This record gives sequence, structure tokens and C-alpha cells, in this order.
Amino acid sequence: MAAELLEFSERETLFVEVILPLSLAKNYLYRVPFDLNSEVAIGKRVVVQFGKNKIYTALIKTISQTAPRLYQAKYIIDVVDEQPVITTLQLQLWDWMTGYYLCNEGDVMSAALPTGLKLASETIIVLKEEALQEKVLTEKERILMDALNHQKRLTIADVSALLGQKTVYPIINTLLEKALVYVAEEVVEKYRPLLKSFVALNAFYREEENLKQLFTILERAPKQLNALLTFIKLSRQQNLVSKSQLLEESDCGQAAFKTLLDKEIFTVEKRPVSRLKDNDEDFVLNFELSAAQQQALTGIEMEFERKDVVLLHGITASGKTQIYIKLIEKAIEQGGQVLFLLPEIALTTQIVQRIQRYFGDAIGVYHSKFNNNERVEIWNKVLNGKYRVVLGARSAVFLPFKELKLIVVDEEHESSYKQQEPSPRYQARDVAVYMAHLHQAKTVLGSATPSIESYYNAISQKYGLVTLNERFGGVELPLHEVVSISEETKKKKMVSYFSGKLIEGISLALEQKEQVILFQNRRGYATILICATCGYAPKCVNCDVSLTYHKTSGKLHCHYCGYHQSSINICPACGSVHIEQKGFGTERVEEELSLVFPDAKIARLDVDSTRTRNGLQQLISDFQEKKTDILIGTQMVAKGLDFDNVTLIGVINADTLLNYPDFRAFERSYQLLAQVAGRAGRRDKQGKVIIQAYDDSHRIIRQVMENQYLEMYKDELAERLQFHYPPFTRLIFVNIKHKDQDLLNMAAQRFATILRAQLGPRVLGPEQPMVARIRNYYIKQVIIKTDKDTSVQKVKSVLKNTILDFQSEKEYRSVNIQVDVDPY
Repeated sequence: MAAELLEFSERETLFVEVILPLSLAKNYLYRVPFDLNSEVAIGKRVVVQFGKNKIYTALIKTISQTAPRLYQAKYIIDVVDEQPVITTLQLQLWDWMTGYYLCNEGDVMSAALPTGLKLASETIIVLKEEALQEKVLTEKERILMDALNHQKRLTIADVSALLGQKTVYPIINTLLEKALVYVAEEVVEKYRPLLKSFVALNAFYREEENLKQLFTILERAPKQLNALLTFIKLSRQQNLVSKSQLLEESDCGQAAFKTLLDKEIFTVEKRPVSRLKDNDEDFVLNFELSAAQQQALTGIEMEFERKDVVLLHGITASGKTQIYIKLIEKAIEQGGQVLFLLPEIALTTQIVQRIQRYFGDAIGVYHSKFNNNERVEIWNKVLNGKYRVVLGARSAVFLPFKELKLIVVDEEHESSYKQQEPSPRYQARDVAVYMAHLHQAKTVLGSATPSIESYYNAISQKYGLVTLNERFGGVELPLHEVVSISEETKKKKMVSYFSGKLIEGISLALEQKEQVILFQNRRGYATILICATCGYAPKCVNCDVSLTYHKTSGKLHCHYCGYHQSSINICPACGSVHIEQKGFGTERVEEELSLVFPDAKIARLDVDSTRTRNGLQQLISDFQEKKTDILIGTQMVAKGLDFDNVTLIGVINADTLLNYPDFRAFERSYQLLAQVAGRAGRRDKQGKVIIQAYDDSHRIIRQVMENQYLEMYKDELAERLQFHYPPFTRLIFVNIKHKDQDLLNMAAQRFATILRAQLGPRVLGPEQPMVARIRNYYIKQVIIKTDKDTSVQKVKSVLKNTILDFQSEKEYRSVNIQVDVDPY
């Protein structure tokens, strides 16, 4: 009877709904071959054909016996995994993201899975067995045919390397036309385990008598003997001895080691090893919380009894990290996993070191600077429950947790949690809150300057609220001083970009062997080059922006598309040599400061100086070890870094923040200035903050100086209520793009008209955004503003249907429409 049931289940016709890593409006159904019925499972990867020739790896979302009605289902080619690579809870999260952020499930899959788990469809050139070789061939075709006669199959990359040129498709095409080769699609697994060579002693010499004879034989070869003795010593201490460790500790050299291999005394075996550090130390916690910290911890635990999300509003240097560590410890004791989110990789370097002191190297770190293979290993360790704590930037919300008990979102106000490009344009903080809800876990949002939305949710009783108002160790808040740039200029006290007060403060700090951080929120050397005669300014050929001059490269760069060109000394418009540099960035500040303080060691912390994986770590460790006196940086210096010897913070020009045309400009300015100021005097000595500005009486500057977050929050809330901005309304930006400006204008007007007919005055625009062309695409923006009483789901449904109907119109099919929900 059981055998009959088994046979029946094997003969069932199954269909799987799969998610392809493509931006498709709907998922496709594929038929399962009978012999694969027992292997398919939700969350496993399958190889499928999509289109005429392309092969992709797709993820199984559902399994049913219902065939598609509108098309004939293709068969899946193979099942890749023995076990699912994602969990059902992850699929629920993807579903929610697809609906909330109005994106396609394939977009979420592409963002979520490490590249190493996405199989690459790679074009393979194969020699035809019946190919007639007497056909007339060009030199390059002959080279390619000779290679195929030896290898039978080559990838596009192989052909490119063989011919020494990037464009190889025309040559391949002529060989296809001459019927000498054919093209195949081969699925290639991108993840390859890291293999390491391990040494073993030949079994013959493991017997004591034979080993004694070997020692006698090797007496005349001291290096070989030393290698053998070292191997014996190491093999008593550990199970496996790596070749690199043996060579290093015995110092025998490659030649002696090769001789031992040739004599078959040693054998070498390659084994897969982890690319990640492993340390099975027990967790050790050896610090005591202050009374204020203990009170905050108790407060969070009490709030957790009533609320799933708690906002921890703790001033800078109040010791929030230590509270997180205690919460993490408790979650781990309960057998759970913890996700610790940080706004970007810039922060992970220092905070990882700090948390590893308590939790050992077994803590997982996940961010984009890891290579594909490392990301796959971390993914698998989270899936298998080997990692109990994972620290990561926003993409860590996609990891396959099974026992998640706690999510900590540090510096929750940071704009880096928002994904801008490509889709899905998600806000990791909000995704984390929903993810915790799915796992029935708790969430802590921590910040010294919470976002208006989060604080509003806490005040409205949606979240719990815990406040920590004193710095750890009784350290005083820094003294603030604001300096008027216009007044200093009148009094001729400005030296380059530095006021007399700032130079005096830097000199005093350097005399006392203390460190200084200077903040300028623009990278590069000069913001713009301009001809003093005719007013010409070099612009990007692809975008509607001026190019920024970078002295280190000697080129003009576009910060939007990456275009760069040589700098100009002569105006191409009028021939004048009077080219002036306007505005200044971190490079210029660094150069000018080195003229004022030639003996000081100065470093720069911005995107340009931290492009390499270890560049940032090196900069931070040099500053921590006091090898650097002055650190100049963009907003990266504001993000949670902790240096005990910094006593002075200088803000070069606060006006650039305050005058930005955005409804969040004042909130962001307060957050950035308060966070930068919070880097000063974090240990024994009170720090000082000097803010330079033209508008020195601005309310935000005063509120930063007086540490008045609540006052800023109330002022901003009143303005947003008056002008209908979040948190009292919801915003959706619709960006419409096309390379033809006239077609774009028509399309944007038509789209806004259709949308306005259904949503009325909630639809604003179309208008040009601040930068109206990026990468040769012209842009128009339509804004949807809905109040709290309106059903956001209905608005999104209308928007989604409008986009589908609009793009089905023939003349507008080529128009690109991007939706950004909660664009802040």
C-alpha cells in the first residue's frame, strides 16, 4: 500500500511558481519532470529556461497541481539545492516589500541573494563536429578555430582573452554564419569554496619503527628533517596541518618540501575552508553598566512587555552600545539570533571591534565590501544557525535567520538605511521592524538624534520610548561656539577657510597632543571651475550638473555618473586663461590646512579615500593609534565613530547643510551637526565644538549648541503639519525618464493627467527635479501626497494599475517609470 502511494505521488503532475532574478510583473509557472517530484521544495533553486536561449536560476515560491491557463508551462531543467537556501519567512518578507515598495519580486530577489547564489547563464562557443575546415577564414577566425580544435568549448571571456579584444561578437557571428560553431547556454555556479593545502604523513611512516629509520635517512638533509619534526609537533597540537603553516614554522623552503613530496614522505590534500574568521570562544562580558544605563536597560525590557519596538533616545557618548550588548547577551541566552544593523560599512569597522571584545570572532559581519564567496559563506552560516549575532549594513535584512529574537538598528535616523538605486527602494529600518514582526522578535531603534517619524511614533504610543540623558562616566557635553564667517572676514581674521578661533583651537589641541576632527560636507577640491571672462563652467556630458575638480586625480569628475575629463587651463568657449575655482571640498581643506599647520599629520576621510576594502580600516586605526593629528571628513566622520583623544571638532561651513532645498534640510542639519559635535570629548576631558557659518543666528545652530532636540522636533512638527509633510502625510515619488526630452514632457503630462483624474489634488507635478538629466536620461517627477485618513493601499493600487495601462500605450512603451515610496 505504501509503495502504491509512493508511486502515485511520483506520478503526480506538479507545477512550481518561481521567482526569476528579473524585473517581471508576474511570476511564472514551470512544470516539474516526474523524476524531480521528490526533490522540489519551497526555497530551493531550480534551473529554468526563460525566453528562447537564456537559462536562469529561479527560486521556488509555491508548489501546486494547477497548470497555467494562458500558456503552456516549460519543464524545469534541474534542482540545484539539496536544502532550501531561503526560508518561508523570507518569502513573506519579500511579498510585503513587493506590495509596500511597488516593485517586482525579481527585484527583491536580486537585491537579497548574494551574487554567488545566483547561477550565471554563460554563453559557450562549441565547435561543430561536422564543421568543414576548408572554408576561408580571417586570421582571428583561424586563431579561434585552432583553440576550439584543442579545447572544444570556450566562454566569451576566453575568446576575449585569446584575441586580446573586448568586442568579439562580430567574429563569433561570422563563424556561426559559416556553420563552424554553435552557441550553448551553460549554467555556471558562481560560488566556489576556498581550497587550502593540508599536509599528511605517509601511512607507512606512522609506524614507529619506520619513522625511526626515516629520521636516520634525513640526518644528512637538515631542512627536510626540520620540516618532518615541525609536522610531528604541529600534528600533536591540531588535527590538520596546513602547508603554509608548516613552511612558515619550519622555514624549510619550497625546495625541501617538494623533495619530501617527491619521496612520498608527505602527501598534500586540498580541502575546502572558510574564508571567514572562526573563533569558538565563550562569550565573556566584563563591564558594569552605570546607574543611568541600567535604568535605560530596565526601561527597554519593561517596554518590551507592551511594545515590539522601542526607541532608545540616548545623547552622544551615553553608552548605548553597552546597553545593546546586554540585550544581545540576553537574546543569545534564550537561544536566539540577533541582527545588529549599522547605517553603512564606515561604522562597522570600529563597532565590530568593540562588540567582538565581548562576543568573539564568531560574530558575522555582512556588507557589500565582502566578495561574493564570503557573502555566500555568511549566508549559509546564518541559515545553519552557526552565527548568533550578525552585524551588517542595510542588505543584512535579507539574511535567512531562523531563530531571530532581537534586531538593533543603531543610528536609526541615518539616510544610508534608504536604498536609492536600483529597485527595491526600501528603507532598511522599516523593513527591519516588519521582519521582527514576522519572527515575533523585538526591535530597538537607537539614536542621539532620532528621525522625526520615529520620535512621532514613540510619542504617539506606537513605539516604546526610553531616554538616556547623561554621558557615560560623567563626561560633560562639549562646549559649543559659533563663529560668524562674515564678521571674521570683515576683521581680516580668516586664514583661507579657517577663522581665528578655529586656528587658535587647533593650535592648542596640537600643543597638548590632542586630536582634531574637521567637517566639510563636500568631497573633491573645487565644487566648480568657472571662466572669469565669459562665465563658462565645465558640465558633465551625461548629466545636468557641473563637474567637480579633484586635485588628486587632476581631473574633473561627475559625482552622479562617474564621467571624468581632464581639467581646463584655457576656457574652451572664449580662450581666456582666467579660470577660477569656486567652492571647496575636503581635498581643498586638506591642502590649505597643511599650509597653516605644516608639521601636523593630516588625513582625509571621504568616499574617495576609502574606496579599497581596508582603506577605511587603515585610516581609522591610524587615527585611533594617534598616528594622525587632524582628520578632515564628510558626513562619514559623524557616524558613530569613537576616539578618546579628540577634544576639538570644527565645522568649516554649516550653511551648505541649512540651505539645501528639501523639507528635511533642518532636521538633517541638526542631526549631522549634533552627531559631529558628539565626537568631541568622549572620555575624561570636556571637548569643544566650533561651528563656522554665515548665518550664525540660525535656529538650528542655536538648538545644536543648546542640545535642544525636543525644541527642534516641536518646531519641525509644527511646520510639517502646516505644509502637509510626513509624518502627517505619506509621500510617493514617481520619476519618469527618457532620452528624448520632448517625448518625456508629453509622457509626464499624460501620466499626471491620468493619475490626477483618479486621485485629484493629491497628485503634484510633473516638475523637473533638482538634477533634470542623469546618464543621458531626462527626468520629470510626479509627487503623490496622501494624508493619514486616505487608504495608502488603495492609492498604491491605483498607481500600479495606472503605470500598467500607461506603459501598454504604444508611444509610451519606451518610457521608464520608477516608483519611490517614502523617499526620505
